[in-house]
Amino acid sequence: MRTIRNRWLLGGSVFLLLFAVALPVHGQDTAAASGTPEATTAASASPQAVTTASGILDATLFTTYTVDPLDQHVSWIVCGSTASSSGCYGSGTLGPFGRAGALLEGNPLVNSITRTVTRQIFVVDTASASGVVLYVYKKTDVVSSTFDTVTVTLFRTVALPLTGGINTLCSMAANNGFLFIGTDQSPQAVRVQKSNFAVTKVGGFSPPINVTAITADQYGYVTVTQGLFNSGQSGFSVFGPNGALQEDGGGADVMLNTITAVSTNTLPKSSVNPAQRLGVTPKAVSQ
Repeated sequence: MRTIRNRWLLGGSVFLLLFAVALPVHGQDTAAASGTPEATTAASASPQAVTTASGILDATLFTTYTVDPLDQHVSWIVCGSTASSSGCYGSGTLGPFGRAGALLEGNPLVNSITRTVTRQIFVVDTASASGVVLYVYKKTDVVSSTFDTVTVTLFRTVALPLTGGINTLCSMAANNGFLFIGTDQSPQAVRVQKSNFAVTKVGGFSPPINVTAITADQYGYVTVTQGLFNSGQSGFSVFGPNGALQEDGGGADVMLNTITAVSTNTLPKSSVNPAQRLGVTPKAVSQ
């Protein structure tokens, strides 16, 4: 834990807390005709490969998600167009969850030879029977000139050392290498390494302040913001693209990106003037 003060760090060690292996409790998505909650609809893809001007096979396709009134099921559907067709190509349902508290997609991995685009879908369940759990799904699109064959399967589950509940506010952001996840019931966030799903607690202040927002910019920097709404007590921690702590201190700093706005209605407020942190330290010159 840190007292609320500002400082820059060139690096720092963190405690490896937990690494959970896959538990396929939700099973795999099956054909829509089965009528199961995890069903997906799909059809055969033709053997012709398709590329777009951007080089991404599914750049003209999009996926939307719908959460049911109890936050227990997340439905998805893929629509858009291919080179010679348009419409909606596949759908399915993720869950059931105790409460789906946060959703995020991972970066696409493209195989132009097999005409396949693979990405992960991350769902944080804040009210599962075993506590706060991260569900990692694998979404695969096989794109031809006429169709997109879509499948979604459960890839991994990871137990998180966070406090949750039905009414818990969950925050999540990511960069290429890490997920950062927190709840408003926990005084620290966790960093999940995407390559092996190792879990590390990060951030934290003394006295404890719970996590209320996690935001990121387009360069891979992530800010964990902690503090009660209008309480006057707040702190923040900035992590770099490599997952290491860059700066922490008092204040309710957040980050902006070029895609999604930050709503000020749910952010903690602070009277701390960030200009107090102004100052430059020369880097050591290697000989």
